[in-house]
Amino acid sequence: MSSQIIPVECFDYIVFGGNGDLAERKLLPALYHRDHDGQIPDGARIIGASRTPISDEDYRAFARAALEEHVAETDRPAAAVDRFLSRLFYRQVDAKSETGWAELKGLLDEAGDERIRAFYLAVGPALFGDLASGIDRHGLSNERTRLVVEKPVGRDLASAKELNALIGEHFREDQVFRIDHYLGKETVQNLMALRFANMLYEPLWNNAFVDHVQITVAESVGLEGRAGYYDKAGALRDMVQNHILQLVCLVALEPPSSLGADPLRDEKLKILRSLKPIDTKNIEQATVRGQYKAGASKGGAVKGYLDDLGEASSDTETFVAIKAEINNWRWAGVPFYIRTGKRLSERMSEIVVTFRPIPHSIFDNSAGHVQQNQLVMRLQPDEGVKQWLMIKDPGPGGMRLRHVPLDMSFAESFHVRNPDAYERLLMDVIRGNQSLFMRRDEVEAAWEWVDPILKAWEQMSVKPQGYTSGTWGPSSSIALIERDGRTWHEPD
Repeated sequence: MSSQIIPVECFDYIVFGGNGDLAERKLLPALYHRDHDGQIPDGARIIGASRTPISDEDYRAFARAALEEHVAETDRPAAAVDRFLSRLFYRQVDAKSETGWAELKGLLDEAGDERIRAFYLAVGPALFGDLASGIDRHGLSNERTRLVVEKPVGRDLASAKELNALIGEHFREDQVFRIDHYLGKETVQNLMALRFANMLYEPLWNNAFVDHVQITVAESVGLEGRAGYYDKAGALRDMVQNHILQLVCLVALEPPSSLGADPLRDEKLKILRSLKPIDTKNIEQATVRGQYKAGASKGGAVKGYLDDLGEASSDTETFVAIKAEINNWRWAGVPFYIRTGKRLSERMSEIVVTFRPIPHSIFDNSAGHVQQNQLVMRLQPDEGVKQWLMIKDPGPGGMRLRHVPLDMSFAESFHVRNPDAYERLLMDVIRGNQSLFMRRDEVEAAWEWVDPILKAWEQMSVKPQGYTSGTWGPSSSIALIERDGRTWHEPD
C-alpha cells in the first residue's frame, strides 16, 4: 500500500516499557517508518519510560540498535535516523512508587498542555492499574490524552471487568485504545473493502452461498522467552480470545452504517453475542487442545514444550482448534473452523471462505472434479488475496478442468514496502480514530464466550493431546473438520 501522508497534530508518545521487547521490535521501528514517510510533525517527541536508570543518550543508542536490527538498511538513510533519534527522550519511572513521576511531568510540561499525549502501556497487565492511576494522580493527562493498552486485557471475564473498571476510574472510554495489532494488517482492512466496495461478494456473503469459513493463525516458533507468561495463558487466552475472535467478527458482521468506530464495533459486538456457547455439553465435539512435542522446525531439531518450559508436566495448550457457530439469520448452519498453535509446520495466518458446491455438474468424469470456489485472504507472512476458480485447462485435448487462483500479492501488485500493522494503529491513536481498537464491551463479550470453554476443559479433564513439532497439530484437529465432510485448507 502506498504511504498516504495524512497530517496529524503535534504529540508526545510516552511508552511505558520503553526499553522492552515490544518497543524494540515493533513500536520504535513503526514510529521511525512513520517519521521517515513524513507523518510525524516537527516537535513531536517519543519518550521512553521504565524502572531502568538510563540517560537520553543511552535510550537513543538502544533505539539506534533496534532500527539496525528491525528496519531494512535501504530504509535507514542516516539523516532520517538522526532526525528520529533526536525526537527520543527517556525518564526513569516506577509504576508502584513515586519515583520519576515528577521528572516525567516536568518533561511533558516543557511542551505545554496543548498537545496530544498518548501513553502506551507496553508492560504486563499487572501494571495497567498502577500506571493509569499514576498518570492521573500526577496530573500528566489532559482532555486530549489517549491511553493505549496491550493485550491481554484480563485472563478471564472477572479479571477483565476489574481491569476495565480500574482504567475507567481514570480515563473515559473514548480515551482508551485497546490494541490488537491484527486489526492493523492490510489484509484485514482489505476484507472490509472486498465485502463492502464490491457488488460481487456481499450478495453471496451468507449461508445460502457460503459453505464454511476457516481461520488459521499458525506459528512455527515455540516459547521464545515467553515461558512465564505463556504457561499461565495458553493458546485460547493468548490468541483466540482476542486476535481470532476479532477476525471472526470482521468476516461475519453485518454491514455497519459507516466505518466509524462505534457503528463498526456495534456490529462486532452483535457477532460475539451470537456465538453458540461451548460448554460441558459439547466441549469434546467442538474443541481440540494440543501441546507440541519434540520434532523438527526450519530444518533442525527442536525441543518439546515441557523441555522449553523446563518443567516435568503442564496442562497448558499450545494448540487449539474450535468449531464455532454463529446463531443469527445470516450465518446459521455455517461452521467457522478456527485453529492456532505454536511449532506448527510454518508461520502463516489466513482466512478462507469456501463457497457451496455447484448444484449440478454438466461435465463428465473425464473433465475432472469440480472443486468449490474459495476466497483466501493471507494475513502473513505474504499479505494478499486469492480467488480460486474452475477454468478450462488450455489446449486442444478436450474439456479438462483446473482449479486456479486469481492472485493478488500486495507487495507484487503495489511495489512498495508493506507497512507493519503497528504503523497504522499508532497513528490512529494520535488521530483519535478508535475503529480498529476494541471497546470495553467487546473485550468482555469475548471473555463471556471463552470462559465456559476454559471451565469445561477443567471440569471434563480435557488434557492437551501431543503433536509433533513441525506438523499441523494433533490428528484430532483433522477429525474435527473431516467428520463434517470438509478438510483444512492446505497452504500453497
